[in-house]
Parts: sequence; C-alpha cells; structure tokens
Amino acid sequence: MMFSEKLKQLRKSAKMSQPELAKALGVTTRTVQYYEAGERYPQTAQITNKICEIFQVSNTYLMSEQDEFIKEATEKYGTSGKNKANAIIAETSGLFAGGELDEEDRDLFFKAITDIYFQSKERAKKYASK
Repeated sequence: MMFSEKLKQLRKSAKMSQPELAKALGVTTRTVQYYEAGERYPQTAQITNKICEIFQVSNTYLMSEQDEFIKEATEKYGTSGKNKANAIIAETSGLFAGGELDEEDRDLFFKAITDIYFQSKERAKKYASK
C-alpha cells in the first residue's frame, strides 16, 4: 500500500477530516488532498514524523521503500523524477510478474536495481534534514 492510501486510511479510521489533519500538521487542506491523491509526499521529515505521531504508526510503516524511492526521486528531479521512478517500479513489477527474463537474469536485474536504490539513498542522506 502506498503512502497516499495509508494516510487516507489512517485519517478515516481516526474519523478525522482533511482540514483537521491539515491543521494538526500545520499545512493547508490542499496539501493533505495532494498527499492523499498521491500527487505529493511530505517535504520534510518533521511532517512525516508528525503524521506518525498523530496516528501512532512507525515511519517504516508509513513510508515503504517504494515510497521513499519515489519521494527521493521527486525531491531530486521534480515531477520528471517522480514519473520516471513510478515507471521503473511499474516496469520492474511487470518483469517479476512473468516477464521475459529467465530466473538468473531476473536475479541480476533485481540486484542491479537494489544496488542503485541503496547507492541513491546514501547520496540523498547528505540532503536529509536532521
């Protein structure tokens, strides 16, 4: 489940409106709408942490590695990066769901993608807020 779906589910389970959540986070209602539509991710760790605090969930639950990858690509490369990250995930998912690569090639492809992800994550750490 993606960040947007988790946030919407958590908000509704808590019987909280979008304006109430926006007020609690210190953002606009439109920003919460963007989050729930999957059009944006929180721009700071402070907002992500506040969402976790409000709904009593861990950051690991809220932001899967897939979400982190898309968020980092968006922060670094804007909308183009976000679209490319989504395309990579979609195409990769297709490969693993019965694409045309044999088992050994799929393993090599998966290792290459994983290596790229963790290398990118290490490089992104220097831009993360502390």
